[in-house]
Amino acid sequence: MERESMEFDVLIVGGGPAGLAAAIRLKQLAEEKGSELSVCLIEKGAEIGAHILSGAVMDPRALGELFPDWRERGAPLNTEVTEDRVLFLSETGAHRVPNALLPDSFHNEGNYIVRLGNVAKWLGEQAEALGVEVYPGFAGAEILYDENGAVKGVATGDMGLTREGEPGPNYQPGMELHAKYTLFAEGCRGHLGKQLEARFKLREGVDPQTYGIGIKELWEVPAERHEPGLVVHTAGWPMDNATYGGGFVYHLEDNLVAVGFVVGLNYANPHLSPFEEMQRYKNHPEIRKYLEGGKRLAYGARAITAGGLQSLPKLVFPGGALIGDDAGFLNAARIKGSHAAIKSGMLAADAAFEAVGAARERDELAAFPAAFRGSWLHDELHKTRNFKPYMKKGLYLGSLLFGIDQKLFGGKLPWTLHNTADHDKLRPAAECARIAYPKPDGVLTFDRLSSVFLSNTNHEEEQPCHLRLKDASVPIAINLAKYDAPEQRYCPAGVYEIVEEQGGPRLQINAQNCVHCKTCDIKDPTQNIDWVVPQGGEGPIYQGM
Repeated sequence: MERESMEFDVLIVGGGPAGLAAAIRLKQLAEEKGSELSVCLIEKGAEIGAHILSGAVMDPRALGELFPDWRERGAPLNTEVTEDRVLFLSETGAHRVPNALLPDSFHNEGNYIVRLGNVAKWLGEQAEALGVEVYPGFAGAEILYDENGAVKGVATGDMGLTREGEPGPNYQPGMELHAKYTLFAEGCRGHLGKQLEARFKLREGVDPQTYGIGIKELWEVPAERHEPGLVVHTAGWPMDNATYGGGFVYHLEDNLVAVGFVVGLNYANPHLSPFEEMQRYKNHPEIRKYLEGGKRLAYGARAITAGGLQSLPKLVFPGGALIGDDAGFLNAARIKGSHAAIKSGMLAADAAFEAVGAARERDELAAFPAAFRGSWLHDELHKTRNFKPYMKKGLYLGSLLFGIDQKLFGGKLPWTLHNTADHDKLRPAAECARIAYPKPDGVLTFDRLSSVFLSNTNHEEEQPCHLRLKDASVPIAINLAKYDAPEQRYCPAGVYEIVEEQGGPRLQINAQNCVHCKTCDIKDPTQNIDWVVPQGGEGPIYQGM
């Protein structure tokens, strides 16, 4: 069946903070100038905010630029930070770092603890009120190019395909969405963004991106254990000194506490399981004291870009741009990305609006990277650019070096350290110590499947698998033989499973469990797994995560 098409001035792929901010800014500019501008935003989640997961402590600076009256508009920034605590953990104890010794990036005065999914939902309402055409449940599955090779839009995914990729009884073809400019805001490790980086060589001359995986739970706790506005960050246990990782406990409103753990995906031991490390983390006395007697309400996981300024690709190409975490604007040193996503979306929107107004079409939006270089966001990322390379030197040495860099030199040392790719850091399993993880107790700690249940994840099983193997022999011949099948452990949702059969072991992919974290696409040691979008509207439905 032939696909129908629709035409817009600007198309935005992804309904997170970056994409929504870009859409809002475009419509604000059109309103200010009294001009007509058609803006369409598609989002693969079933609703705006369904796939949004973050800690999250939010710096409201960019939001204040987008909506100076965000408080009066009812933006869901309900809990201002009242106290910062940074702890270095041993297995049973903790040492608090005096706030006076903390770099500026770890101070949160004036910031807010938020449920970022609720913020995205609110931004979506603002966008629709301004006239943005917002279409949740539509996944951008294919990039479309014009006769000159410029991006002319995307095609949404076909619905109702069989597992073999053939049209089933409920088949509906995707739709082509064409635009003068297309902004890609898919979040971390966007699968279309990855294709654009390869086609237009956007990563030439820059460092590889480096990542972490963040695993988060939302708890309702007894009132006597709740301290609204408290922000706790931890380093050390359960990670060893050589493995990057850290945890957080954020006290929201209504007796809600967000607890999470981040593991750098450059870890070396293939026996390590980020999910089990998160469960183990909750048993530390300084963490469990907030959760005991409480109830776990929600669970989720996502990959996090952490490379910073030196890992940003070229941002523009003929016909569009990468914004938000699709490019990698997150500031790992601040443990924040939503303000950077919003600002990047606004800067790209300014450039696209100018281009459309000048009757240009599908050229490179050179004004976007130029505006970024002159912005406070560039200054912020430049100041903390060496954070992740320092931390790869080990917890204590890295912390010392970053502290000196920030406290004594203000991030202005005349060198930039470099990032390396995460996927090639695993050592053979035979060279690494096995890790004995305790069994979950079902009260404070849990297993993967009961956790995935709380993410409200659903995929129609009768569709092509969205986790594609480039070579079906690799999982057994290399991953199992050399690394003891690490995909069984780095996946936080139980998607990958080695099944023993009469003919030998086989990798089983339980794609219906996938929470769209993209960790497999990043960490697979042979880069053999390619994550693509499933049918639109599928995956997790996070309730304000």
